[in-house]
Amino acid sequence: MEIAVCIKQVPDTAEVRINPETNTLIREGVPSIVNPFDENAVEEALRLREKHGGKVTIITMGPPQAIEALKQTIAMGADEVYLISDRAFAGSDTWATSYTLACAIKKLVAYDLILCGKQAIDGDTAQVGPGIAEWLSIPQVTFAVKIEVDGKKAKVERLLEEVNEIVEVPLPAVITVVKQINEPRIPSLKGMLKAKKAEIKTLSAQDVDADQTITGLKGSPTRVVKIFAPPVKGGGEIIEGSTDEVVSSLTQKLRERKII
Repeated sequence: MEIAVCIKQVPDTAEVRINPETNTLIREGVPSIVNPFDENAVEEALRLREKHGGKVTIITMGPPQAIEALKQTIAMGADEVYLISDRAFAGSDTWATSYTLACAIKKLVAYDLILCGKQAIDGDTAQVGPGIAEWLSIPQVTFAVKIEVDGKKAKVERLLEEVNEIVEVPLPAVITVVKQINEPRIPSLKGMLKAKKAEIKTLSAQDVDADQTITGLKGSPTRVVKIFAPPVKGGGEIIEGSTDEVVSSLTQKLRERKII
């Protein structure tokens, strides 16, 4: 079974900084991690390989520093990893990103299944996984909490707001996973040593046959016009007293502020 997993290296959320001129994340000098949902996707791919045999290939699009994210997946047990990196990809929105990843998958993997985390914590769009499925013209299932593969089909349990939904999908397909699907393994010492010695294959836009008119900032139909941090709210007020006194005081304050 050939499984491709798309991951993303994201800034540590406690360290996010914004370039006010370009409205993009400042990544230089900022601690980075593997997107947490993508760790679950890698873990699920490894479990499916252990059950059905085959190969797990990890692909990420990003700057050279994303090599560290790929090394983490090698330490976990991935068979092969690729970094797709080219200045032509700079500024890609989810449309251009999903296109580029789809090109890489089509070029590099004879895929039976493609797994992604449900969303990246730096963008929270949840659009790249479904976008890959559209570019490859294959089915997609989102928010998977359980995946069972049987030959050329998969039974997927989806986590919805009030109920779980079970669907059956033919393979190949794209499935995005939520954190509840598993607990990512801790890399073994053997895996970490293998990752340390690994030479990561870096491919350009030309290497994956990507049309550069629909990659990067120029090929992205969406633009970030403005980005800002919400104003910090002042401290609240604790009203003490009996229930009647608190209700009366609160009502009076709301009237003074013309809220009621």
